[in-house]
Amino acid sequence: MRVAFVSAETVFHRDTETNRRLQTVVELLDEAGHDVHVYCTQFWDGEHATFEREGLTYHGVSVELEATASFLVRLPFVLARARPDIVHVSAQRPGQVIAASLGATLSRAPIVAEWYGMDGIPTDRWHKLAARSVDRSLVPSELVATWVRELGVSEQAVDPIANPIDVERIRDVEPGDRADVIYARRLDDGANLESLLLALAEHRDRDWRATVIGDGPEREAYERLASDLRIEDRVTFAGDLSLGERIAAYRGAHVFAQTAEHCVFPTEMLWALAAGCVGVVEYHANSSAHELVEGWDRGFRTTSEDELSDAIIEAGGLEYQDVDDEFDEYDLAEVRDRYLTTYRALQDSSGLL
Repeated sequence: MRVAFVSAETVFHRDTETNRRLQTVVELLDEAGHDVHVYCTQFWDGEHATFEREGLTYHGVSVELEATASFLVRLPFVLARARPDIVHVSAQRPGQVIAASLGATLSRAPIVAEWYGMDGIPTDRWHKLAARSVDRSLVPSELVATWVRELGVSEQAVDPIANPIDVERIRDVEPGDRADVIYARRLDDGANLESLLLALAEHRDRDWRATVIGDGPEREAYERLASDLRIEDRVTFAGDLSLGERIAAYRGAHVFAQTAEHCVFPTEMLWALAAGCVGVVEYHANSSAHELVEGWDRGFRTTSEDELSDAIIEAGGLEYQDVDDEFDEYDLAEVRDRYLTTYRALQDSSGLL
């Protein structure tokens, strides 16, 4: 299948969750043997219009990321010449969705839009027009699906597809040091690590160890809070770790706590749950983390610090595991096949198969 991915900005311009998700899909389809092309603004040196990187072909629709008008004007005609079987566009910028939709029409190809919406999705007329101009909207969670439906998209036109994990890699990594509770996230003003530290401090009389993975501008403040709560000798701030090191830590931990206020998809929590951790989630309106534990017998959803404190104790009473087959459905191949199923259904409905 010939797939045209469209995003003016890529991970090679700026490494963000939104750009990483799209790049993951690009690489999954390429590894499966599909003919994948990325249409973006140029991030490479030189005047050549295309660039090969690790077997993928990137097409420079325009030279400067800031030259939005040039990208949008050229994109429909570039896609029309490419004649892809499917167009997959990042909805990070509504203008490029609309331009890609015109290009898909000219090339007679179905089009899907990838919505991530780190801070919500504006409901202005441009976003509404973008949402109505595609055949299907793809989202990482029900939280983002709700935001997209608020743009006037029907429930049937929105497909939640989770961020994938590599299940085989989890099994290949040896469990690390044991920890009773583990937390992992960038330590910024949305981390809300204080909820977990306060909950842990309620149990100073118990024997427990906690690990915090991640770094960021609020790390020193959280370390001071742990000291003020007199639990600094129980909490290890491990800083940034590689994925392999994080997997080892998750396989050695008993409980993973998710307390962040903003999260469109809890990828780190998913790695931890698949690595056997019991999941404890503090519910927040702009976080989808609770979706992973709803209806699961090793998951707890809490709505207050008291509930969080109690859930940590209850979760600690469950059996320790270092892998959980429950989450095999989030494996790379499974998620890739969900994208392909959507593509083929759209081709079939449009009579292009």
